[in-house]
Amino acid sequence: MFHVSRFTSNFLRMPYREALRLALATIRGAKLRSFFTLLGIIVSVGFLVTVVAVIQGMNSYVRDNLTDAMIGSNAFQVRRTPISIGLIDDDQMRRLSLRPTISRDDAEAVTRALPDAEAVAMQSGWPTPAANVVYRNNTLGNVLVFGVTPPYQLVQDYKFAAGQPLGDPDMRSRRPVVVVGYDIADKLFASPETAVGSKVRIAGAEFTIKGVVAQKGKTLGQSFDAFVLMPLPTFEAVWGRRKTTVVSVKMHDAAAIPAAMDRAEEAMRVAHHLRPAQDNDFTVDKADALVAFWKQLTALLFAVVPAVVGIGIVVGGIVIMNIMLMSVSERTREIGIRKAIGANQRDIRRQFLVETVLLSMLGGLLGVAAGWGLAQLVAAASPLPAKVTLWSVGVALALGAGTGIIFGVYPAARAARLDPITALRQE
Repeated sequence: MFHVSRFTSNFLRMPYREALRLALATIRGAKLRSFFTLLGIIVSVGFLVTVVAVIQGMNSYVRDNLTDAMIGSNAFQVRRTPISIGLIDDDQMRRLSLRPTISRDDAEAVTRALPDAEAVAMQSGWPTPAANVVYRNNTLGNVLVFGVTPPYQLVQDYKFAAGQPLGDPDMRSRRPVVVVGYDIADKLFASPETAVGSKVRIAGAEFTIKGVVAQKGKTLGQSFDAFVLMPLPTFEAVWGRRKTTVVSVKMHDAAAIPAAMDRAEEAMRVAHHLRPAQDNDFTVDKADALVAFWKQLTALLFAVVPAVVGIGIVVGGIVIMNIMLMSVSERTREIGIRKAIGANQRDIRRQFLVETVLLSMLGGLLGVAAGWGLAQLVAAASPLPAKVTLWSVGVALALGAGTGIIFGVYPAARAARLDPITALRQE
């Protein structure tokens, strides 16, 4: 009698713990149906977590690695055109094409304005030529060739595996010497030490390898170790002046960059004889510009992701609602019995709402696990980095719980409104 009374008391009052136990029992009793019920939420949440992980990982990677590889740490550039050229319209492009090429006089003006700079360098810009590097019977194709002044090697923080960097005498005498990336020494020679002093042919001319830059590795699958550096005057004698010659400035620390950029801008305006009302005919950019450019591109993905996830969540929610309505129909007699012995509408509504929310939360958890696993797979099988963030996990779980509440209200309310006499007649 005691056990019956205790069961009846729990059955009537339906505390949340009891509602949760019954919901778990119902889900375990129909595992396959529960899985297909949650499939829409699992896919949507998994997609959200994976895409956000890849985008966040890319943002972090661009900020921490790519910008330093392309521009150098604690550095900024004086350029003819901005880094974010991909988001410039045709009218802006036309105006940019009228800008003068950055010259040696400009580099000297920047150097005079920044006596505290660690290094001020010039480098050839777009279009960057690609050439074959030939050593005896071996050829390495499509190697990028850059013309630089010696301080460029300091701006890029190059360490040397063998040999020496380019120097001022190489510039002044237009010596046919080059510094090569590690990949070239690795593929054409037995070792970096063997490469130093060897002669290679580039664009039909013979050059002596003076130094080999230590290996930097790959960034997004792209090697930064397959390049040739030659003195800028030597480079221009072979390929001519580029349309976007760049001045790179390296400061001793990041805190000095903003003030240095202001002084460089002022020096460039004076050198170009610009009046106060005239716009700059050059651009002063730092690594943040590349990061901002990348974030503008990823913002487009972030704009699409909510729509795709929203559609999946709505579809998943509708599936859950229909399954719960079917469950209400299948359990009509059970509802009638509970109402006949004293359960009120709130107890019935609580039971079905808890079951729906639990299903949705379970779908969210499975979706997070699937998204995390897929993000790790993407990171392992491709050069794309992936970084699962706590906020994306929180949003995913909130979506699951919210879906359960929104789409579970109607089935729960319908179950609570059932007439007990009609329900008891249900076979």
